[in-house]
Amino acid sequence: MRKLWVCILLAAMFLASACSQEETGKQEDMVYVKGGTFKSSGSNYTETSMTLSDFYIGKYEVTQAEWANVMGGNPSAFKGDQLPVEMVSWYDAVEYCNKRSIQEGLKPFYNIDKDRKDPNNINENDQIKWTVTVNQGANGYRLPTEAEWEYAASGGLEGKGFKYSGSNKAEDVAWYWRNAGDKYLSGDWNWPVIESNHNRTKPVGTRKSNELGLYDMSGNVREWCWDWYGDSTVRQGGSFRVVKGGGWIGDISNTEVSFRGKFDPNGYGPDQGFRVVRGK
Repeated sequence: MRKLWVCILLAAMFLASACSQEETGKQEDMVYVKGGTFKSSGSNYTETSMTLSDFYIGKYEVTQAEWANVMGGNPSAFKGDQLPVEMVSWYDAVEYCNKRSIQEGLKPFYNIDKDRKDPNNINENDQIKWTVTVNQGANGYRLPTEAEWEYAASGGLEGKGFKYSGSNKAEDVAWYWRNAGDKYLSGDWNWPVIESNHNRTKPVGTRKSNELGLYDMSGNVREWCWDWYGDSTVRQGGSFRVVKGGGWIGDISNTEVSFRGKFDPNGYGPDQGFRVVRGK
């Protein structure tokens, strides 16, 4: 009888531990962001009193190992399991989100219609133009909105108002054109010099994190957001999608939390990646 009770106790402890692990972080690579109103003076949303709900966001940019596990290949120019995946378009990113959701038994966040051209996409260089809509309330992976990205990059409720994500000194937190190669570069931005310096992406998480424990939100690769690029009002369409954070090719100003970049939805490059978000 005593052995039976010991077995029951051990089984209960195992079940409780499994449930606890599932509830706490959902996954080790996701960070919980408590919702609230922007506090960082460096944000584009500070003056509009933007308030967000709770969400989870990737601790790191999506790595090549994670991409290959879901998509079965690796398009990146610089190869390495712990390097951020790059050479991926906005369409590639939303497709990854859905496929990863399905793989993990979650409800896909996006409806992707590859046969119907999006009438809101007016980009003349984009011949893909999939119509992508959202399943509100779905628990699957998705791209962050620009507001969510800025809120998380600026530290959320823990934010200290840093210019870059986690510091007022870019070298603490960011890989960008001056420091992403063999030696630190000075002078003006110069592509031949950058190329000969062997600049490239770096393994995720090798710089200092921000207040929430998020890495590489300044520098390494630019990150796709859900939003169309335009003014600060609600954007239902356009020519470009928002990219944030700057990359190893870009100037230091691109790594500022408030910097707003833009890129063709079908565009891709060796400095273009993303990170994922999930609802609470």
